[in-house]
Amino acid sequence: MHVALIRAVLPKARIVDVRGHPLGVGWSAYKQHFARGQAFTYDLTELGRYYADYATLMAHVDRAAPGCVHRVIYERLVADTENEVHALLDHLGLPFEDGCLAFWDNRRTVRTPSSEQVRQPIFTEGLDHWRRFEPWLAPLKAALGAVLNTYPEVEV
Repeated sequence: MHVALIRAVLPKARIVDVRGHPLGVGWSAYKQHFARGQAFTYDLTELGRYYADYATLMAHVDRAAPGCVHRVIYERLVADTENEVHALLDHLGLPFEDGCLAFWDNRRTVRTPSSEQVRQPIFTEGLDHWRRFEPWLAPLKAALGAVLNTYPEVEV
């Protein structure tokens, strides 16, 4: 939401856009109870609008400032972790370290809803978890509109 402001204040900032399948992200957010600040996640239509607006904004940023944003598609990260991590670090101008591929060994505190997931290696089981609930995701699908049909492409 604040990419333009970030670029104005920090013109050399490196921006990373990490996204997953819109229905997977939507379902994951919908079933999660957040402590505060994410009230839109409790309504599938609002969730779809939020994701679609986000995707539209990032497509605009790509047109306005080509190459400014490095995009990580979650499904590609799971399928080819090492190459995706190398590409991300290259964008950020950071060296590769073996620990980047063994992130779960890090003992730092994690304060996100996914704190348990970051303590284990990348796994594929969750990629399509939303499919079991697809019959009930019609409001999310409708609100996502074209974004659902174009994923993982960015152009909306």
